[in-house]
Amino acid sequence: MHIPTFVLASASPARRRLLQNAGIEPVVCQSDFDESQVQLSDPVALVEALALKKAETVASQFSEALILGCDSVLSVRSEIHGKPTNAEEAIARWQQMRGTMGVLYTGHALIDVAKNKTVVRHGTTNVYFANVSDRAIQSYVETGEPLTCAGCFALEGRGGLFVEKLEGCHSNVIGLSLPLLRHMLRQLGYDATDFWR
Repeated sequence: MHIPTFVLASASPARRRLLQNAGIEPVVCQSDFDESQVQLSDPVALVEALALKKAETVASQFSEALILGCDSVLSVRSEIHGKPTNAEEAIARWQQMRGTMGVLYTGHALIDVAKNKTVVRHGTTNVYFANVSDRAIQSYVETGEPLTCAGCFALEGRGGLFVEKLEGCHSNVIGLSLPLLRHMLRQLGYDATDFWR
């Protein structure tokens, strides 16, 4: 069976590392899709729509490839959060998040260009945040890390210090659920090991 090129429609280094650590070396092709075009209040519908739009934008550049698009948001007290726009917003967000539980949603869209088939799914993980001090929040935001992350934290970075526990898939919180990807590949007729290099 011919195995297509695996393309990651994201510039996220964390997503790329997750794939590489799982044995998949993706071709990285950043999607230039404008996320502001999608305005949905349901977090599942939002992340699935954004993941699909990102994958579709990149898929048009290939005649034969497997395109993975992803998007994540954090919901805290029924309010959806993507990346903070500035340091002030990040501080205010952390002051709301500390000591609470949020739900991290990641949409996954996998397009098999040659077969003209698409699978769209989402993963959810409950994230319990530590009750950190204002000083710790200030120090964390000053690193710049939370400004680049959906939900204002990076589990695999300094933000991991401020997470008490997770319920669900941990790689989903980093931006890509590996178990979900394995199931999606199977739906399209592949085994995840087909993409090992």
